[in-house]
Order: sequence, then structure tokens, then C-alpha cells
Amino acid sequence: MTWDEMAPLLGEATWQTALMVAWSTLFTVLLGLPLGVALVVFDRGGLRPLPVLKSVLGVIVNVGRSLPFIVLMIAIIPFTRLVVGTTIGTAAVVVPLTVGAVPFFARLVETALREVDLDVVQAAQAMGAGRATVVRKVLLPEALPGIVAGVTVTVVALIGYTAMAGTIGGGGLGDLAIRYGYQRFETGLMIATVVLLVVIVQIMQSLGDLVARRLSHK
Repeated sequence: MTWDEMAPLLGEATWQTALMVAWSTLFTVLLGLPLGVALVVFDRGGLRPLPVLKSVLGVIVNVGRSLPFIVLMIAIIPFTRLVVGTTIGTAAVVVPLTVGAVPFFARLVETALREVDLDVVQAAQAMGAGRATVVRKVLLPEALPGIVAGVTVTVVALIGYTAMAGTIGGGGLGDLAIRYGYQRFETGLMIATVVLLVVIVQIMQSLGDLVARRLSHK
């Protein structure tokens, strides 16, 4: 296969991968951020101690993190069909990507929040700040560099997940590598796909590290 033949395929697959990662990252942050906050707030010694609820959430997160992504993809096929009406294609893959990434990101958020200096939290409470205010104006801003770093790690993981999504016709670079590089023995295309994935990961990691450093200096 010549470069002129590979270029359109790589371009379309890269765009599909970008869409999958972008949408799943958005939904992961929207769902995983409050879940991570809840794991800290509801813990013993937290702003609103609810140990039983925290334990339940912890079990759910641990179960979600323990499942290999390819197993998770297959296991929630009925749920995926219910949400988007199909189990094939870029839109369908966003569902298992999000379900798989939310527990992972929630733990990263939890870790970032636990690194916030307790003296800062106690000072805010001493000034009469309520729980919601402490979370919104103290915990999250103080933990923002760590949360951004967590988003970066999650994005990199999602890129890897999208490659596995190719096994069920999810589109993207993983699907391209399987259909052409593996099944049709197009070694050149396989190499190009791997290189492109590595470049994308390096770019996203560098951008995330840069933003996290800028925020930590502030």
C-alpha cells in the first residue's frame, strides 16, 4: 500500500480517535470529578462523613477499575445499545470508554484532593465557609494541578482504550490497525498507525504536563 493510499485512511481514523477521546474525556470528567469529591467528602474525617455511602462508592469504583477494558466493552453491550441504539461505531464506543474511565479518574481526583493541606481547609471553615463553599473555593482550586495531571493520565489511557475498541468495530486507529495491518498484512500501515499513536500520546502528555506546571506555579 502506497502513502497516497494510506494517508486518507490514517486521516479518517485519527479523526475518529480524536472524537472518541474528546467525548469520553468530557463525560469522564463530568461524572468522575463529583465521584472523586464524594469519596473524600464522605470519608471518615471528611467534610460530611458518611462511611457507609463512601464504602459503597469505593466498592463500585474498585469493581470498575478491576475489569479489563475489553471485558467491560463486551459486558455492557446491552447498556451501550440502550444508550446510543447501536454497539458498533465511534458513538457506541464512547459509552464503554466513559464507563471504564470514570472509576480510574475518580481515584485520581481523590488522590489530588487528599494532598490539599488540611490547614487551608480548616482556615476556611473557621471563617464560616460551608461544605459546598470549601469544596468549590478551597479543595478544587488547591487540587487543580493534580486534577489536570489526572485528566492527562486519563486521556492517555483512553487513547489506549480506543485502540482496543477496534476489536469490536469501534473505528479509529485501532480498528484501522486490525483491519489492514493485521488482517491484510499491511505492515507499513501498521507501523504508521503505531507511530501516529505514539506521537499523539506524547503531544497530549506534554500539553497536560505544561498546564499542570503552570497551575502549580500560580
